[in-house]
Amino acid sequence: MSSGGKRLYKSLDDNISEIKQIFRDDDGLVIRSFRNRDNPIFKFCVLFIEGMTDNKLIDQYIIQPVIQYPIPGYLVGDLDVISEQVVLSHNVEKVCDFADLAERILRGESILLMERCDKALALSTEGWKSRDITEPESEKVQRGPREGFVEDINTNLTMIRRKLPTTNLKVRNMIIGKQTRTKVSICYLDDIANKDILNELINRLEKIDFDSILDSGFIVEFIEDSPYSPFDTVGSTERPDIAVAMMLQGHIVVVVDGTPSVLTVPFLMNEYFITNDDYYINFYFSSVSRIVRVISFFITVLLPAFYVAILTYHQEMIPSPLLFSISAAREGIPFPTVVETLGLLVVFEILREVGMRVPMQIGQSLSILGAVVLGTAAVEARLVSSSVIIVIALTGLTGIMSIKIKGPAILIRFSFVLLAGFLGLYGIVWGIIVVTLHLCSLRSFGVPYMMPYTSLKPGEVANTIIRAPLRFLNKRDKFVSGENKMKMEEKDISK
Repeated sequence: MSSGGKRLYKSLDDNISEIKQIFRDDDGLVIRSFRNRDNPIFKFCVLFIEGMTDNKLIDQYIIQPVIQYPIPGYLVGDLDVISEQVVLSHNVEKVCDFADLAERILRGESILLMERCDKALALSTEGWKSRDITEPESEKVQRGPREGFVEDINTNLTMIRRKLPTTNLKVRNMIIGKQTRTKVSICYLDDIANKDILNELINRLEKIDFDSILDSGFIVEFIEDSPYSPFDTVGSTERPDIAVAMMLQGHIVVVVDGTPSVLTVPFLMNEYFITNDDYYINFYFSSVSRIVRVISFFITVLLPAFYVAILTYHQEMIPSPLLFSISAAREGIPFPTVVETLGLLVVFEILREVGMRVPMQIGQSLSILGAVVLGTAAVEARLVSSSVIIVIALTGLTGIMSIKIKGPAILIRFSFVLLAGFLGLYGIVWGIIVVTLHLCSLRSFGVPYMMPYTSLKPGEVANTIIRAPLRFLNKRDKFVSGENKMKMEEKDISK
């Protein structure tokens, strides 16, 4: 804004002229001038953006009290009396410069100006519509709370505070984005969170110098440790219960205004395979579910590559009856196995994208129609074999089991297929070694990415591939600082 830092004038008309210049060519600005009924020498003006405020609040709690309150003439220019005795808003702050005044107007607050006063009052009158609290589509649960974050940051912070009614919950606010001026809140538990990680997070957020922050995904690219890695080093969730559980474990949550997805740091590899359902059901069933998710991840990234390697270079490893069956199915197929597999993987990704980008009912129909019709027609036309259809279908199903790691799984899957096409099983082994070394080298805000899997202590691996009973999950992760590393006293474990 052109007037940044300039202080308000004592003249009401001069202030209004300056504000009109700041908001020139903006027809959304409303300027309402009025006087006190008993003492007309008191001139006032209220400014707000139409559509971003609750007009009833402005009429009932600002304009009406100021007009009707009997103000003595000697108090002209005394804004403290208006703030303390007249206006009825629950949140009133003084504003001294035009830059702050304009920003508050753009955020939905109303500004009250007074003649012969070089200050103004910013009053909370926000009143725009927001989406109702519903269950997130991307994080469905079988059991547990069915509420998700919304786009309004104040609503999201309220949901967090409801689940953590403790003074240890701290919230730090900051503004990011030169044009969007997006409000960001950092939430953490003071007696649990690692202060080194907190300071590093604040430092990275303060360094963001970008015009637009429209979603939490914009922030991720600026604060993650390895921006060129396919694996996430910053987590995200749309569920308040997950965000609270992460804070109780020592993580820090970043809430961004305008998006229902909050960020969590640090983010470790183990979190790809954990859901909150695991803690709401019996630990036997949740352990089985986790094992299935981990196995599904290995199947979805390795199965197509293994199929290509075996059929191209290592046919002697296939039992004779199965080899004869696959050979009969591939008779007349004009493409090599690697081309056939890559082509079907691309078609599968196209069908998946179509299902995501169109309305739900149409997307489901198109996905089923595309899979059945295209698959059947391709086999009958001898473009692909029935065996590769089975492999790709199983790959797609197991990929859905680990939806959080979908992006890295797709990249690894295609890379492994190419390696298998050139080098066979040796290429797959080489790819596994490279990926493993890359995962071991990653850090999330200084915390080793594979930390839960590298420990040999039973207490630290009790919440990795399996989920032990809660009485044994009495310790927080090693990156937690301070004395509050225990969730439960040792004596309670034996009870």
